[in-house]
This record gives sequence, structure tokens and C-alpha cells, in this order.
Amino acid sequence: MNSPLVRRWRMPLAFVVCMFAAGADPPITTCQATQRDLFAYDSRQALDVRTAVADQPEGAIVHDVSYASPKGGRVTAWLVTPRGKGRHAGMLFGHWGGGDRSEFLPEAILYARAGVVSLLPAYPWTRPAPWRRTLKGSVDPANDFNLYVQAVVDLRRGIDLLAARPDVDPARIGYVGHSFGAQWGAILAAVDRRLRALVLAAGVPDLAALYLESDDPEYVEVRTKEPERVAGLLELMTPLAAVSHVGRASPAPLLFQNARHEQLFPRAAMDRYFAAASEPKAVLWYPTAHDLNDPQAILDRAAWFRRHLAIGTVTLPRGEFD
Repeated sequence: MNSPLVRRWRMPLAFVVCMFAAGADPPITTCQATQRDLFAYDSRQALDVRTAVADQPEGAIVHDVSYASPKGGRVTAWLVTPRGKGRHAGMLFGHWGGGDRSEFLPEAILYARAGVVSLLPAYPWTRPAPWRRTLKGSVDPANDFNLYVQAVVDLRRGIDLLAARPDVDPARIGYVGHSFGAQWGAILAAVDRRLRALVLAAGVPDLAALYLESDDPEYVEVRTKEPERVAGLLELMTPLAAVSHVGRASPAPLLFQNARHEQLFPRAAMDRYFAAASEPKAVLWYPTAHDLNDPQAILDRAAWFRRHLAIGTVTLPRGEFD
């Protein structure tokens, strides 16, 4: 357990935060970097948006877009717009870690029919070449830390993109995040006040909920066989823990959507996450696993935004054989 990898993971947290903050834009010149500093960027940089129409389903237009990342390369995303003209609410979607930008595409089309402009960015590890940056797990956890920070910064640039559009009302921008996307949403709510309402779906409060509290066999095995490795990872990722940010979301209202049969982390972790969140907040539970694939979850999200962002009514389409 005294490998170079473990020794690197056990660097003092203050040094880790300083190390990554030094690459921020604008630069941070001291080692007193705050959590907000980690996700700073130069908003004066050009977005350089490139777009092409990809699909035109009923009531919506799907655009294949990309925009410049402050961390280098380009962010690929779907932009889904209503057919009608007007000043619409905007919605930013954060997909789960193992998914890609298309996770919420059907939902964004439903939102377009209700008069919402949606942006669905891809994280750095799900983008096409030449902009893909690979997660490396235990081989290089510092690499992953950097990519997670970039994912949050690129989502902030997504807010810039929505707010700059003439068809979006910048006072009515919301956020939906699932799993990793929920973690990024908690950070966004704390560091970016432009989000007026958020939904955090199947979110984990911190890595301790997985590596120390989960009864999933893989996590049990890791913490039993490699406790030093786990301790180092938890220390390294502390600045990204959703539970340390979610208490600063106010005044933005938060809706937590949790799975009654969550297989990755226990109910106690979900309760801890919700308890740490600022008011106003609400929590709903669904008879699903981590995928949270209950259609009612879609309707409940839409009702939340209808209440807080004054969007139109979202309805699920009829089946082909109705």
C-alpha cells in the first residue's frame, strides 16, 4: 500500500487545491484557493458557437452545436429550441457520468414543445475526437479531478450560451442533473447565481457514500482491501463533494429526486444530502433504481419548473399504437 500512486493520493488537501487552482483562468496567485476559485474562468472569452440543424421532430428543432471550453478544446452539445418565436425559459441538462449528451434529449424535445430552449452539453470524457479527454481512474486520479472541474466550468459556459441568446430570458434559466450531473448541479447552484431553479436526480452527497457506506460488493471489496487508497481518493476529491456546496444554493429552489431502490448508496446518504441543502427545497421518491426511469419523474421535474420558471405544460406523448 506504499506505492507511488498511494503516496500521490495522500498529498495534503491544501496542496491539491492550490495545485489545481494555479491552472485556473484568471490565475490564482496564492495557495488560499476557495472552492469558488476552482470553477473560475474568464467569461470575456469568445464562446465561438458553431451550430447545424440535426433533426426537426414535431414542435422542436435539434441543433448539433459546439462552443469553446475555457479549459481547452470544444464542448459538444445538443441545443433544442421551440418552433415558435419569443423569449423563452432556458434549461441546462447535466447527464450521468457513464452517459452522454443524449440522455435527456427526448425530455428536451418535450420541453421545446412547452416553450423552453435547452442545452445538453457532453462532459470532456464523452466528446468525440479531437476533444475527448479520457478518465483514468486509479491510474491517474489527479487527471480525473481536473476533468471533473472542467465539466463544471463547461456547464457554466453553457449558462453563458443560453443567457446570450435573444430567444432566452436570462432570468428564467433552470438546471436538471442526474447522478454526476446532480453533483455538478450542487456546485453550480453554489458558485453561479444565474440558475433560478434546479432538479438534482439520484445524486450522491460525496464519495464517502459510495466507498464507505455502500453495500455494493465492488465498493465493499475496495474499502476492505485498499483502505489507504480509498482514504487518499476521498481526500483528493473533497473540494468536489456535492454536500459541501448544496447548502449555498439559496435562493434557488432545489428538487431532489431519489430512488427507493438505489443500489449504489444507502438511504442515509440521501437523507444527509437533503438535510445539508439550503431552503427552499423538496424531495420526491420513486420506485426505481439509480436510473430513475419512472415517467412520473419527468412530469414532476416539469411541474417544478412550471412553478418556478413559468414554463408551459409538459405532457408525455401517446404511444404509437394508442
